[in-house]
Amino acid sequence: MDPSVFSIDYRSRKPIYEQLVDSVCELLLCGIITADEQMPSVRAMSGELAINPNTIQKAYAELERRGIIYSIPGRGSFISSNTTELTDTLKASILKEAEEKLSEAKNQGIGRDDILSVIDRIWR
Repeated sequence: MDPSVFSIDYRSRKPIYEQLVDSVCELLLCGIITADEQMPSVRAMSGELAINPNTIQKAYAELERRGIIYSIPGRGSFISSNTTELTDTLKASILKEAEEKLSEAKNQGIGRDDILSVIDRIWR
């Protein structure tokens, strides 16, 4: 897997390790990365993205804690094989957030047509 597929915004206020975790989750949801696929090494990721190796290691530790990746000593880190369950959980979480935001938009007087035009724009 090429480390350049991970999207990092260096100007964001969100910590880089969280951005990496989110990026892996997005790639999983989109099917770009799949079960048992090897993650880039910490060194390769650090060199490609110009990020401190400790930050990469922190992201990998969080991904492992969540069950998204697993590590094999001497071989590296791999995407967990239970990705179906993980992606279902991630999708449910995203849909819940979307529902909350849509409800908030409705309560603020934003019309259905405005929301649908935003959705159409995103899907194009």
